[in-house]
Amino acid sequence: MSILALDTSTVVSSVALAESDRLLAEITLQTKKTHSEHLMPHIADLLDKASQKRSDLTAIAVSIGPGSFTGLRIGLATAKALAYTLKLPLVGVPTMAALAFGCYAPGVTLAPMLDAQKGNVYFALYQWRLDGFHELTAPAVAAADSLLLRLSQMETSVVLLGEAAIMFQDQAQPYDNLFLPPAHSVIPRAGSVALLGLERLRNGQQDDIEALEPLYIRRSEAEVLWEQRHGGNVCG
Repeated sequence: MSILALDTSTVVSSVALAESDRLLAEITLQTKKTHSEHLMPHIADLLDKASQKRSDLTAIAVSIGPGSFTGLRIGLATAKALAYTLKLPLVGVPTMAALAFGCYAPGVTLAPMLDAQKGNVYFALYQWRLDGFHELTAPAVAAADSLLLRLSQMETSVVLLGEAAIMFQDQAQPYDNLFLPPAHSVIPRAGSVALLGLERLRNGQQDDIEALEPLYIRRSEAEVLWEQRHGGNVCG
């Protein structure tokens, strides 16, 4: 099974090709160019370098967010067009899960964080265990300072991932159990989207091409007011 994966959920544009549990090729770029300028050329370049044709593909995977509204729309529209044209199954992969999946660190809590504007972040919590990769907290939104405080109170070490981890690294520095890994481990990678997509397909899961939508997360006004009054309890 050969799967093409796209991740344009942030300023990073990444495309990858995987086969079974093997990553064949990946192109990851972080520039000021828009995703619409280089996504299709990168897909063509990726297939060429991997000596693959579109007809060799058996599935398409795409990062569905949360993240940049424009980036998610471009990535999803491209993935849908390819899946529809080539008559291939389409699988959506949450951006947070892909970020954490790419950082294999058993025994710690992985906390991917993306910018949600106005001092807020999208986040989720994951762990690698002996029996595999687990989601501890589903993607949600929280005030960055509140989230970092709650993470500092966890019993495990916490590895911060994603663009917001870099944005708020100064606020995280005072906490002894919060860590920021090397740059290559922080950014989204389509290789992780590809491998998680393959796992979904092996479990008999795929998404409807027309129905699949980006995963947008917004707090209600009631949640904002509750956090202001009670200090928030984002990690349970």
